[in-house]
Amino acid sequence: MKGSDRPRRFRGLRGAADRTAPAEPVTAEGVVPSVPVHRNAFILMGVGGAVLGAFGLAAISGIFAPVFFAVVLTICVHPLRAALERRGVPRGIATGSVILAVLLLLLAFGYAVLVAFGQFGQLIPQFEPELQAWIGDVASWLTSIGITADQVAAIGDSFDPSALIGFVGGLVGGLTGWISLLVIILTMLLLMAMDAAYLPTLLTQLRPDRPLVSTALSAYASGVRRYMVVTTLLGLAQGVLNWVALVLLGVPGAFIWGLLSFLCSFIPNVGYFIAIVPPLVFGGLVGGWPTVIAVIIVYGIVNAGVQSVVQPRVVGNAVALSQSITFFSVLFWAIIIGPVGAILAIPLTLLVRTIFVDTNPSMRWVRPLLGDLDEAKESMSASDAELKAARAARRAERSRASRSA
Repeated sequence: MKGSDRPRRFRGLRGAADRTAPAEPVTAEGVVPSVPVHRNAFILMGVGGAVLGAFGLAAISGIFAPVFFAVVLTICVHPLRAALERRGVPRGIATGSVILAVLLLLLAFGYAVLVAFGQFGQLIPQFEPELQAWIGDVASWLTSIGITADQVAAIGDSFDPSALIGFVGGLVGGLTGWISLLVIILTMLLLMAMDAAYLPTLLTQLRPDRPLVSTALSAYASGVRRYMVVTTLLGLAQGVLNWVALVLLGVPGAFIWGLLSFLCSFIPNVGYFIAIVPPLVFGGLVGGWPTVIAVIIVYGIVNAGVQSVVQPRVVGNAVALSQSITFFSVLFWAIIIGPVGAILAIPLTLLVRTIFVDTNPSMRWVRPLLGDLDEAKESMSASDAELKAARAARRAERSRASRSA
């Protein structure tokens, strides 16, 4: 009897537990959605891992930044090597030709940077009195709006135009660090260019076992390549146009600001405001407000035309990141790995999305939240068309009602 009573008692306990347990939600289709156990704990673990990863990348930023830059360069030049191989060029010669081409481009860019630094070192002493006078005008304006005289004096004393020359000299004088970075980039570029010859075959072999991973990696390489190549070409055109316009306007240091415009074209949302400040200051020193307004108009037309009209049409959906995510990524990667992080923010963010979203089937729903808005735009267009048709129908109904009355 005791043995037979025990199952009944257990069944009674289970029945009581079932009666007191909250009912699981049921969808309209009658399917109970599965909720992961301890979901909040997993979220906190993910956030903690992300924080540790961010601190780890910041600790090795001196190595990670040039290595990832070499990865991006390898991705960008891979089609050139593949094209040479298709034309019968031996694999070793094709790889060497690509590396030589990248090396020449880097040397040309380095030479332009050195020339710009040299011109900048000559420009500051030439306009030091004007800059001091401009600082005095700014101090007077701050006093007029309620800033105390002591605070204004502290701001004026802390600004020394000659300190900018020392800063530039420190950059040029630290050639040892630049050479070390260049050695890391060229070494990684050489090694990865040789390894990249096997990458198409490896992805083909990976596809039967991990089709999503293979597709995601191919899509990442294609998207980064399209974004970087298009941004480089459009940034070059943007820098040349701004340089010519500044020369015509008589702004000192036009070549420096044109090169700065080219570099800032890789920094989404923020680069335009960084690039326009120096020509505004020096344009105002030599030409006053008319030159300042002219610089604003020229930069607005060139940058708006290139970054807002041409670039989205050419890049297309290769990036698929929202404006908010893009702006945050620039700030985040600039803090983690330094100024080069702002330039490589888009490829780095796309890599994170590829690893955690594109290669995980259960996370594909996150893509629209990150900026992949093709379906959302189609849905909004259909909804707008329906609303427009409904408004037209209401207007027609009111028109018929007014005529009948």
